[in-house]
Amino acid sequence: MTTSSVARSSREPKRLGLVSRVRLFLRQVVSELKKVVRPTRNDLITYTTVVMVFVLAVMTYVSVLDFGFGKLVLWVFGG
Repeated sequence: MTTSSVARSSREPKRLGLVSRVRLFLRQVVSELKKVVRPTRNDLITYTTVVMVFVLAVMTYVSVLDFGFGKLVLWVFGG
């Protein structure tokens, strides 16, 4: 082996077996889940209210457009 091939092989990551890779993955998943901050009850109520108001606003907007286009089609094509 030459010096460059020895240096190159020491820098290459070691290949892990299937079981080792699965265990590493699960350890990383658990580690990331420990970083998750759960929202408080007040946060959940606030988020839910914001989503419901937004959905209601979008439903109203789409309903008005649907009603308007329906009237326009009836006016154009007679009805």
